[in-house]
Amino acid sequence: MTKLIYPDTLSISQTIVHARSSTRKSWPKQILPRQNRMPRPISASIIPAAVSHNIDIVRKLAPRSHVWSVVKTNAYGHGIERIYPALAGADGIALLDMDEAVRIRELGWKKPILLLEGVFKAEDVELAGRLGLNVTIHCEEQLALVREAKLDSRIDVHLKMNSGMNRLGFTPDAFRSAWESARAVASIGDITLMTHFANADEGDVSWQLDCFDAATHGIPGQRSVANSAGVLWHKDAHRDSVRPGIILYGASPSGLAHHMADFGLRASMRLESEIIGIQNVGAEDTIGYGRTFTPGQPIRIGVVACGYADGYPRHAASGTPIAVDGVLTRVVGRVSMDMLTVDLTPCPAARIGSRVGLWGDQVKIDDVAAASGTIGYELMCALARRVPVKTVETA
Repeated sequence: MTKLIYPDTLSISQTIVHARSSTRKSWPKQILPRQNRMPRPISASIIPAAVSHNIDIVRKLAPRSHVWSVVKTNAYGHGIERIYPALAGADGIALLDMDEAVRIRELGWKKPILLLEGVFKAEDVELAGRLGLNVTIHCEEQLALVREAKLDSRIDVHLKMNSGMNRLGFTPDAFRSAWESARAVASIGDITLMTHFANADEGDVSWQLDCFDAATHGIPGQRSVANSAGVLWHKDAHRDSVRPGIILYGASPSGLAHHMADFGLRASMRLESEIIGIQNVGAEDTIGYGRTFTPGQPIRIGVVACGYADGYPRHAASGTPIAVDGVLTRVVGRVSMDMLTVDLTPCPAARIGSRVGLWGDQVKIDDVAAASGTIGYELMCALARRVPVKTVETA
């Protein structure tokens, strides 16, 4: 049996088929580069200019605050390298992984970088020192790691309080003692006081702000409180610095697109494909796996080259918004691995090859997520590796 080995390189000259002897005709020695081997028309577009625009919006909303642009999970699935030029307007970058911090420094970033979850072993502290990183400290064990490290220069830390999220951080009662311990560590420089909201996207945050303010009263240092929802809806939380994440990519922290309508944020990711098949379906016929959708009247459906293996949510319900040649319509039937089906009734001129917008400018990623019982964060981060990605200049 012939075995094909596909190296990761994109070089045609190096992409060679290694085949054992076979009684069948041998495969050609050269094949297409990796990004062209799948002929499906699906593609994702990343728009750095939209990220830059959204950072400007954050600055207008919080004009007296420093802006930490959050790029965790490879910039929410966009690719750090792709959006890096758009981050120039930020005062700092916040992320989780040390590898991502290294990548940012290698790209030439000279401003601060914050490790949002802090350090987990001695080597992390030493590398943070060499890279000039800011480090979150949320427990005694992390404080001990920094205290015991042999560093050539001091590192700035963000001391985190658990003001009600009950995930990470020192309790309000223990916070002042933790700050005093941190202040006594010779290798620690500036100490920023930090907390994280539990429900800024849904309601009142005063209960956490009151807790944070009471526990930090009289303690010097800058305050960092507001996440994306805090930036949009809670001016009292802006303080010295803000930490926008999902809004930098044009999606809503509440998961509801209409909550974003007045802010002028732009989508930084588009997922597009084409109609690859058309069927005329009778009123009592069913569509797709499980026969979950019966139209009730004769309709024309389009088959789209996109499925859950591409990162589109399998649980997208019939009625999920989608656009065909710029006309809004709906997904019908169950999403399968490589395909989904759409109602072409609103777009009678649609044909094989018609462009399909799965999410982006017209179809909001939050609306797709809401119809699928999830949030836009997950869809961005779930974009599959097999989907070709291109960077485009205009927002």
